[in-house]
Amino acid sequence: MSLFPPETEALAKRIITEFSARGLMVSTAESCTGGLIAGALTEISGSSAVVDRGFVTYTNDAKLDLIGVSPETIEASGAVSQETALQMAHGALYRSRAAVSVAVTGIAGPGGGSADKPVGLVHLSAQSRSGIILHREMRYGDIGRAAVRLATVQTALEMLIEAAGG
Repeated sequence: MSLFPPETEALAKRIITEFSARGLMVSTAESCTGGLIAGALTEISGSSAVVDRGFVTYTNDAKLDLIGVSPETIEASGAVSQETALQMAHGALYRSRAAVSVAVTGIAGPGGGSADKPVGLVHLSAQSRSGIILHREMRYGDIGRAAVRLATVQTALEMLIEAAGG
């Protein structure tokens, strides 16, 4: 029995099967999901051929130290922003052996939101060494912490497939 919803497990299986066949590895940089994206992938047998590494960068210091997010970006745009998500994906890609990376930063709730950055706001970015750079701003709403995190995992897995070219 999987820890994840069937549609998430199906996407993770697709990634493991297709990326393994293509010799592609993945890295993740996760804030609000705390490792759940890597967890969804490693739930699948054979994932060691695909998952290179995952960075859980929950604090701003972790984002700076582990994956090279610029302090100026955090200062100017905040941890939950398109700019930070893009830098997180870049850092996860180039501080790994992966061909594709995905990064997420957001406000899962129940607290922590504001008028500008409400609970349920998540910025996701995926990047490939072939030059594909994706960003999505998702506003899942105040649907509960677990639901925001699981919805983010689903979107992140979809973006990995897209960044890998289908």
